[in-house]
Amino acid sequence: MPNDGANAWLIKITAFLVPFCISNSVPSHAEQRRVSPPEIVRIAVRPLPFDLQGLLRRPEGADRPPAIVLLPSCGKHDSAKSLDEHWGAKISSWGYVTLTIESFGPRGIKNCDRGVYTDLALDAYRGLNFLIQKRFIDPKRAAIVGFAAGAWQTLSAIERGAIEQATRSKFRAAAAFYPPCLGFKGIMTVPTLILIGERDDFAGVDACRKMAAGEDDIGISRQKGEGAPVRLITYPEAYFGFDLPALTTARTSSGIQQISSRSIERGASGVSQLDRGTRC
Repeated sequence: MPNDGANAWLIKITAFLVPFCISNSVPSHAEQRRVSPPEIVRIAVRPLPFDLQGLLRRPEGADRPPAIVLLPSCGKHDSAKSLDEHWGAKISSWGYVTLTIESFGPRGIKNCDRGVYTDLALDAYRGLNFLIQKRFIDPKRAAIVGFAAGAWQTLSAIERGAIEQATRSKFRAAAAFYPPCLGFKGIMTVPTLILIGERDDFAGVDACRKMAAGEDDIGISRQKGEGAPVRLITYPEAYFGFDLPALTTARTSSGIQQISSRSIERGASGVSQLDRGTRC
C-alpha cells in the first residue's frame, strides 16, 4: 500500500498472525530488536546445476527462534531484495529468523506462468532444511509466506501430495498473498491463511473463494473437515499486489489501471480490521 500507516498495519498483522499458529509464546511487535543487514546465502540444489540465493536475517540475542521463509513473486516489484527490505527486516526486528529465497533468477525464469516449473515448490523446503541444518532456528516453529507466484509455491508446498511428503522437515503454518488458487483442492497439511483483494481479477479472488469453501468448477473438491483449516481474508477495493509500498497502479486482467485514493483508503481499512484478534 502507498499509505505508510496501512503498510505498517499489514506487516505487523501478518508477522503477528503466523507465529500465533506456531507457538503460544510470541514476541510483541513493540519489542523490536536491532536489525542487522541481510546475509547473502547460497543453498545447493542437487542434482540441478545451480544454487539458490537467499537473504537471511537473524535477530541478535535470540536462541534458536521461530522462522519465516519468504517467497517473492518474479515481478520487478516483488524481487527477493525488495521483499526482504519490506517484510524481512520488519519481521526480523520482532525476533524471527527470516529467509527470503530467490527461486526464479537462478533458473533464468522470466515467464511466471504457474504450474510450469513444479520444482519451484520444493525451494521452500530447501530453505527450511538449510535453516535447520545450520541450527539457526527452532525446527518446530517455522512458517512459510508467499506472494503471487511465491504464493503459488506456498500452496503447492503445503497442499497434501508428493511435494509435501518428499521431505521430513515440515512447516507449521502458511500464508499466501494474492495466490492463483485455480487448480488447488485446498487439502492443506498446515493451517493456511489466504489474503487477496476483492478487485483482484488477475490472481482471481473467485477461485480463492471456491478453494477456501472446498469447491471447484466441478463441485466439491474436499470433504468438510478434510485437511488443515483454510481461512480466506479479502480486502475491499484492494487489487493484486496491494501490499506493495509504492502501489499507485494495479495489475488487472485487462492491463494496468490507476488506483484512486478512495480505493487505497478502503483497502487500508480492510487490512486494519485484522488487528481485532485474527487467528489461523
